Amino acid sequence: MPDAALPDASESATRPAGTGLAQPEDFLQLLKPRVMSLVVFTAATGLIAAGGDIHPLNAALAVLCIAVGAGAAGALNMGLEGRTDALMRRTPGRPVAAGRVRSGDALAFGVLLSLFSIMLLGMATNWVAGGLLGLTIAYYAGLYTMVLKRRTPQNIVIGGAAGAFPPVIGWAAATGEAPWQAWLLFLIIFLWTPPHSWALALYSAGDYARAGIPMMPVARGAAHTRLQIWLYSLVFVPVAILPGLIGPGGLAYLAVAVAGGAVFLLLALRLWRSRAGDSPDKAEAVGREAALYDVRAEAKPARDLFAYSILYLMILFATLLAETLPASPIVCPTCA
Repeated sequence: MPDAALPDASESATRPAGTGLAQPEDFLQLLKPRVMSLVVFTAATGLIAAGGDIHPLNAALAVLCIAVGAGAAGALNMGLEGRTDALMRRTPGRPVAAGRVRSGDALAFGVLLSLFSIMLLGMATNWVAGGLLGLTIAYYAGLYTMVLKRRTPQNIVIGGAAGAFPPVIGWAAATGEAPWQAWLLFLIIFLWTPPHSWALALYSAGDYARAGIPMMPVARGAAHTRLQIWLYSLVFVPVAILPGLIGPGGLAYLAVAVAGGAVFLLLALRLWRSRAGDSPDKAEAVGREAALYDVRAEAKPARDLFAYSILYLMILFATLLAETLPASPIVCPTCA
């Protein structure tokens, strides 16, 4: 999942660089555990919503493999982006940026975990799921990190597909197929990513500019970014409601999607009409809380949409999971 999607635990690391050999917690931080948690949650929702005939042990292995694969992508990203991370206020504490883990070691760790997760997922479930997991890792570490991130302000739009694949992988693990319902869940996350990530970028533009990353506020300006967030929100919210109308969601999902989507649109409209991002970010504090949430008054509409977007996506998938879990063959074999 692209870096802007969620803050990860490594961003708040306080152990100073140069304290000796890398510690186990450094390799755990390479996996971007907080980003991984959202990946696991959406993948598990896709797996349960699919309703396939999969043994509970294989289902657990599938979720584990998707989690390890997401972590592998994170390790590869950190191995490739250590110098960039060191320039940004959000990320200097990451293991490679802080010098606690060598770039080559992070890359080797990521490659080994990638091979392990892909092979185990393919053997435990099917090779459609294994292939999709391999594609996701390559897409994030290769296309997004190495090609798109520094070349186009559309980096997070195209690269956002990497974070949208997990429910499709989960669905394929359960059924061996990736039908339109799975791709609808993909589309929800794909369209959610730009307004979510650009809201963060509006009040972190200084970080991206220092690192030479042409995020939308850096390349096109704050006003254009706010307009893009509003336009994407107008498309995202109706798409997020669709599962409640045509499946795989039900009435509870529909109610949550409509009510939560109305709040999302209000926050996006408020942001569009604001001056968030117009003034350069002059904050000097280092740390996750300072970088992500301690913003000047004019940037609060961007911060509020960023924070709410995480909550809205989690609630959408939690509601879908709650609706489909009781009838899942994994939980109730006689209910299928």
